Amino acid sequence: MATVHETVSGIIAAFERGDIPEAIAYSMFPAADIPSSSWSLLNRTVMFLSGTQDARGYRQWQQVGRHVKKGGKAIYILVPKIAKTVDGQTGEEETILRGFVCRPVFRIEDTDGEPLEYEQIELPDFPLIERAEEWGIAVKAIPGNYRYWGCYSPTRKEISLATDEEAVFFHELAHAAHDRVKGGLKGGQDPLQEIVAELSAAALCRMVGKKAAERLGNNYRYIKRYAEEIGMTAHGACLKVLGETEKVMSIILTGTQPS
Repeated sequence: MATVHETVSGIIAAFERGDIPEAIAYSMFPAADIPSSSWSLLNRTVMFLSGTQDARGYRQWQQVGRHVKKGGKAIYILVPKIAKTVDGQTGEEETILRGFVCRPVFRIEDTDGEPLEYEQIELPDFPLIERAEEWGIAVKAIPGNYRYWGCYSPTRKEISLATDEEAVFFHELAHAAHDRVKGGLKGGQDPLQEIVAELSAAALCRMVGKKAAERLGNNYRYIKRYAEEIGMTAHGACLKVLGETEKVMSIILTGTQPS
């Protein structure tokens, strides 16, 4: 069984590798109806760094009709060790933290059995999904928390979606294209990168989307929020990233990286 020291050392090693910003972004994703949604950010980060977005205890998997595969290896999260004591002066019972212990949990990838609700999300045949396939990027359904509907992982080469909206797919595909154009993206939700992705998504909805561009109001509010973070208007921020957006759109639509 892993020790607290080993678990914490793994987190420190992830910082040294530069994996933490992406891990934290993904760690904010768990849906409200899976056990890890109530875990600490540290434990959700451990879960993502272990290559999964859903991990549970042995009995928790049994409760949803799944079982751990033979040879499945546990990952370890930190659980507070709580003790009750009685105050010698007041006689009142108190709860105190006596430290942390490790608890084993198992990744969904190491289980078999009944499909979970979020696994039954049927993603449509998105326009331009062939571009993601050409770039070796997997597109898969994941649980969402109704604040974040999609995520692109450069290291795992995945577009993860908690919705079947093509605008969200276009946004994450734009991140993937931007990654190729720049040779790497900044970790976390960089405002200018987010504006490039959302502006590209709005344009792609109009150009090749199967649905009418009904989300332009949402696109504007999204861009405005990130523009305000860097002290700009939505209009000014869009003008600032227009050149980058053109490169992103070009590689998505033609498959050829602009010179």
